[in-house]
Formats: sequence, structure tokens, C-alpha cells
Amino acid sequence: MKNIIVTNNKYVCEKYKDTVEIKYDEKFTYLDVLEYVRDQIHKGHKLMTHPLSGSVKPNETPYKTIIISKDKSSMDYDSLMIIEDSIATAKKFIKNKPTPNWTEKVLADFRIIDLSLIENVMDKII
Repeated sequence: MKNIIVTNNKYVCEKYKDTVEIKYDEKFTYLDVLEYVRDQIHKGHKLMTHPLSGSVKPNETPYKTIIISKDKSSMDYDSLMIIEDSIATAKKFIKNKPTPNWTEKVLADFRIIDLSLIENVMDKII
């Protein structure tokens, strides 16, 4: 387990909780996940997946999963620039059109999309 999953998606947590270190908080918003990751980058962690991966816009889904390095070193400025740009992009999308109050069925679909994005990279980086 050389990486950490940061997520607000219970499907991701359920699938990987026994095999990978996870920071899971169901109360986190999409933006909260990004800001938590930014704080971890300041502590020396590095981005392992892009914060805006996938084709679902930040104001469409409430779910986000990002993988960061478990090991800490000096602050990675590339990771910092990527996460700061991602936060700015997410804020812009959310300001222009807030995330709708989706039905539970739609939320479940968004959880599945987020999970599938992480499943596609797990074998390569965890």
C-alpha cells in the first residue's frame, strides 16, 4: 500500500477499505475532497491521479476520488499547481451552475462512474 485513496464515495470505500489506506468522509463535497488533497500536498504527498479525471464536470457530480502518495517528501510543486488549478476550475463550474439535488438513483450512477474511474488505474498505481 504505497498510496492513499481520498474519497467521499461510499462505493470506493467499500471496495478498497480492506486493501488500501483510505481517507473517506461522506460529508465531504467535491470541493472538500480537492481541498483536503491540496492540504496533503502541502504536507509532502504527491498526486497519483489527476483531480479532474473523467468527463463528468465538477458541478454535475458530488463524488470525487483522488489517489495520493502515501510517502511524503518535499512539496511537489507540479502536484500543487495541478490541484490549485483543479480547485479554481471546480469553483468556477459550481459558481456558474451549482450541483443539482439529484435523486438517489442518479447519485448511485455517479458513484459507479467515480468508482469505475479509480478501478481503471488501481492495478497500475496501488
